[in-house]
Amino acid sequence: MNSKPKIEIQIKNLHKSFNANKVLQDINLKILTGEVVAIIGGSGSGKSVLLNMILGQFIPDKGKILVFNHSEGNGKLTDLSEFDEFEIDDLHRHWGVVFQTNALFSGTVYENIALWLREVKGLEDSAILPIAIRTLRAVELPASQDFLNIDHSELSGGMAKRLAIARALSMNPYVIFYDEPTTGLDPKTSAQIHDLILATHDMKLADGSERTTIIITHDKDLLYRLRPRTVMLYEGTIYFDGPFDEFERFDSEIIRPYFDSMPVLNQRQMEEVPKIPVLSKRRGLVM
Repeated sequence: MNSKPKIEIQIKNLHKSFNANKVLQDINLKILTGEVVAIIGGSGSGKSVLLNMILGQFIPDKGKILVFNHSEGNGKLTDLSEFDEFEIDDLHRHWGVVFQTNALFSGTVYENIALWLREVKGLEDSAILPIAIRTLRAVELPASQDFLNIDHSELSGGMAKRLAIARALSMNPYVIFYDEPTTGLDPKTSAQIHDLILATHDMKLADGSERTTIIITHDKDLLYRLRPRTVMLYEGTIYFDGPFDEFERFDSEIIRPYFDSMPVLNQRQMEEVPKIPVLSKRRGLVM
């Protein structure tokens, strides 16, 4: 008999507003270990805010975000609001984030991979170098000393994205979040990133666990290629949650216009994200 699927993240009755702007309203969502989940929706639908809520960067006005704490290993979900700043940081040791802008650090390819391994895991360069070589190879980048010494500013858009994924993989994360991973990339490079996302998802972790992948995207081709569980936000609520095959066929006056506009939205260099006040209660470091 198969064991019951493990819940990686569970969101219950989540609400979030900024001043009078109700961004998220009564969000309920379960994400299981090993799933590929694409969170989609028009600009201003709440996708980026939801991502930041899961990462613990914003505190809910109402509701809960429960996460599987891999540091505890007891199989129980923990309410994110109960984590202090140090516990949030510890949680992020097991999560990787690939940002829309890549958010690479100044310096070389090697330093981009090494910084978190050095600062968070306390590793020495002798231990970091093999990890850097392994993760660069995993994302099909050169693993030579010359490439490790290249400044990140010299990389093409596609190579920079691969480096951002390699940096996330270097932490051996149980969950990887991608924020608009192909926005602004040409179709050929985007297709390569699609394949890379799937390949990194399928990599087994050291303990044999499955990896969970969560993607914020407008990329219709990514959906066609990966065929993930698709969650569409509309006006701060979940309008659709199900297999992409069903989403693609769904005849709705809300879904069809958005589905048709996805290529245009994805080609924008940067998504127009609503301005959110800087909050003093942002917590933890996001890796």
